[in-house]
Amino acid sequence: MNESVRVRFAPSPTGFLHIGGLRTALYNYLFAKHHDGVFVLRIEDTDQSRYVEGAEEDIIESLQWSGLDFDEGPGREGDFGPYRQSERRDLYQQYAEQLVEEGHAYYAFDTPEELNDMRDRLEKSGNPSPKYDAVTRMSMQNSLTLPQEEVEKRLEEGEEYVVRLKVPRRETIRFEDEIRGFVSFESKGLDDQVLLKSDGMPTYHLANVIDDHLMEISHVIRGEEWLSSTPKHMLLYKYLGWEAPRMAHLPLIMSPSGGKLSKRKAESEGIPINAKDYREQKYEPEALVNFLAYLGWSPGDDSEIHSLDELVELFTLDRVSKSGAVFNHKKLLWYNENYLREKPAGELYPRVAAIAKEEGVEPEKEYLLEIIELMKDRVSKVEDFITQGMFFFEDPEEYDKKALKKWKDDSGEIVRKYLEKIVDLGEDEFTVDNLKAAVNELTDEMDIGFGKVAMPLRVAVTGQGFGPDLFPAIELLGKDTTISRVKTALERLK
Repeated sequence: MNESVRVRFAPSPTGFLHIGGLRTALYNYLFAKHHDGVFVLRIEDTDQSRYVEGAEEDIIESLQWSGLDFDEGPGREGDFGPYRQSERRDLYQQYAEQLVEEGHAYYAFDTPEELNDMRDRLEKSGNPSPKYDAVTRMSMQNSLTLPQEEVEKRLEEGEEYVVRLKVPRRETIRFEDEIRGFVSFESKGLDDQVLLKSDGMPTYHLANVIDDHLMEISHVIRGEEWLSSTPKHMLLYKYLGWEAPRMAHLPLIMSPSGGKLSKRKAESEGIPINAKDYREQKYEPEALVNFLAYLGWSPGDDSEIHSLDELVELFTLDRVSKSGAVFNHKKLLWYNENYLREKPAGELYPRVAAIAKEEGVEPEKEYLLEIIELMKDRVSKVEDFITQGMFFFEDPEEYDKKALKKWKDDSGEIVRKYLEKIVDLGEDEFTVDNLKAAVNELTDEMDIGFGKVAMPLRVAVTGQGFGPDLFPAIELLGKDTTISRVKTALERLK
């Protein structure tokens, strides 16, 4: 690609950053970096009524946590700022006036009541989707129907108005999408989009076209939901005499139960919906990034694990899917497990120690490092080191109900006999090899399987039916703790 690549991620601060928004940011970042280009963050805050306090900070924090550093944006000013649309207001007014002067847009003075009357009238006459368009505009209160003097008078008197795009009645609008190929829309299906609202603020449609041009954006990579708005944007580029950027519309993220992954569906299926939730629930950022990269894209081979730098090398738009991608939460946990497994215990230690402290335990560093090393292959998330490994710090108060189903009528007798075999081991003899040898002796003597000893022993010592390798865990707990817990279990589980 010869041209210099500049892409933008342009969220609205109307709430916390959605997981779909983070994927859009990721694809923009990967594309920019693959082509040695520039990744711009632009805050589209023109809808002041929906502005949410703290949303912009959350967007920036989520990007930084994910490793998606933007090159230009709020607080990282480049040559194309400001990067908040609310600070660019005068620009939009100027171009809106230009469009009116050149006959591509018009002033509309219709009140909310008049707009409702128009819609009611059309619905009653059998129009299922009434809109302000080339047909209805000529019966409304606007600068196309009112005398020039009347229009000027209303403007001078400060009457409220909006600026609307004058969409041609019969025109095919065709453009090439980098992911979907050639796309065409008939203009008769489009409404005369409001470009400038009555408060003087632009709508998304006007602002994003002007900003993408002035910021020299080469490629617009955004969600599929904006595909139907693109013909209006193409008209604006044409009317302003500008070349449009290349367009790429990403596939929807789908719910496992079908349909778009909405907030309601995500909640019902236990899927965290905002990037903030993944930070708070202590997912590994590398795992989430790797998972999101594959949510609508693949490198064309069987590989699945890639660092951010590797994804940059591999990413191309021609490998992005057209069809929706299903959010598989189990797959995300698989990625998370993989990244935890690969991290050295020393790197995980500060986070695990902090979680331990929150849970009211403060083990010695060496002891905790051994626990992390032992449990790394068995945990899905970083807090599991403590929540599933609490038995390393305190005796089990109760026994897992599922695990107790494995405690059979003869389990007490088997565990008692095992206890007899290990009770005389010295502290330095209390090792994995000797603990296993005692099990093998017992299985031979009683002619039973390994599991008949190991499962009830695990329940007695840990209170659980799952966890890290049993004998290394017992060795780490030590002789006194192990024997005390086995005796307690024999008493409680008669």
